[in-house]
Amino acid sequence: MSKKVKEIVRTNSIEQVRYGCAIGALASVSAIPHAMPITHCGPGCTSKQSGVLMSNGAQGGGYSAGPVIPSVNATEKEVVFGGEEKLRELIKGTLLIVKADLYVVLNGCIGELVGDDIGAVVKEFQELGFPIVHADTGGFKGNNLIGHEIITKAIIDQFVGDYTGEKEEKLINLWSEVPYQNTFWRGDLEEIKRILEGSGFKVNVFFGTESKGVEEWKNIPKAQFNLVLSPWVGIETAEYLEKKYGQPFLHISTVPIGAKETSDFLRKVAQFSGRNKRKVENFIKKEEKRYYYYLDTFSEFYAEYGWSVTSLYAVISDSTYGLALNRFLADQLGLVPAIQVITDNPPEKYRKQINDEFKNISEGISTKVEYAEDGYTIDEIIRNTDFQGRSPIIFGTSWDRDLAKELKGYIMEIALPVSNEIVIDRSYVGYRGALTFLERLYTIVTATDTKVITS
Repeated sequence: MSKKVKEIVRTNSIEQVRYGCAIGALASVSAIPHAMPITHCGPGCTSKQSGVLMSNGAQGGGYSAGPVIPSVNATEKEVVFGGEEKLRELIKGTLLIVKADLYVVLNGCIGELVGDDIGAVVKEFQELGFPIVHADTGGFKGNNLIGHEIITKAIIDQFVGDYTGEKEEKLINLWSEVPYQNTFWRGDLEEIKRILEGSGFKVNVFFGTESKGVEEWKNIPKAQFNLVLSPWVGIETAEYLEKKYGQPFLHISTVPIGAKETSDFLRKVAQFSGRNKRKVENFIKKEEKRYYYYLDTFSEFYAEYGWSVTSLYAVISDSTYGLALNRFLADQLGLVPAIQVITDNPPEKYRKQINDEFKNISEGISTKVEYAEDGYTIDEIIRNTDFQGRSPIIFGTSWDRDLAKELKGYIMEIALPVSNEIVIDRSYVGYRGALTFLERLYTIVTATDTKVITS
């Protein structure tokens, strides 16, 4: 293969994918308790998307995911003659066989390209009183993070509907990590809800075991405000809710890890809401007492062995965990960032803000940021990074294990795909998640048998 052909291949393909396509938002639907996705797409789309996302940490999808998801399984016939009738029959069968509180029909590339009006088909069932909505999530719309917000707005528009009642003080709508895309989303959302409720707030969390399912979605318009806790995912949803229900929103770009970030986060929420300032301070005092007790005992180990552990690291992850980890590693652990590779392809309009965040991750500390989705490109970026002859710590994915071995470094898997881990309810955020993170990190870097082990 000539150099020119290799370059064409490099710029037009993606090796080692680290996200799904827009219809991968079926995982977000599955993460809503007692919600069922229905897909209008080709036979491979549903299985591939659920396979990629739900094998991330061996999470599994439970009630309404994986092989359970009903699909049109469109063939050449539907491409030529349209698939509306087949979708209609699929919805009828699903309503008959599968019990759910909400059904979400996701349109894939075939349906969108041939012009199937899935909205008209779904409307027939909506008029009969069934809790069902539709969303256009063809793969060409973007990745599953884009699809996540498409289905979120579809549910709000078609299922939650209009509202002109009173707002409920101290009630927050939380928009943060994308289910299944973020390996630790279950435990993370649980910890975020815990610290907010411990500070006197009530929280609609929408996804995972802490959610009450459609009841919480129906309560969206009643919230005092929306909280977007991520660099960019959720902003469009919050802007939409601001227009629809007149709800303000607070955008905090960094998911908090460790006492400093978490306490700052809670104070920002209290200041924005104008409520619970005293209760927030009491909660912070209690949590920091526990946190620093354990950190103090850990410091004995750190003081004795920490000097022998490399301080240089690289993070290869989506922007949500990338920014959060850098804040914790550089500002609270004193490690030195060498490079940050962001893999979730944030829209261009958000990249300047993300770059600015990385310019000030700690006092006097910034890190170089690269945006890359292709595994070959990511490998080249890391290989060309100056680690000053040391063995770096790579915070990345299962794809990056061979690269860490090549660099004689350490690997901690923190982003999709995590193929060597069982993740049930583990969290790395908040006060408690940070302690878990420290346990995992220093178990890895002090291992004597091999540097490249699972996290």
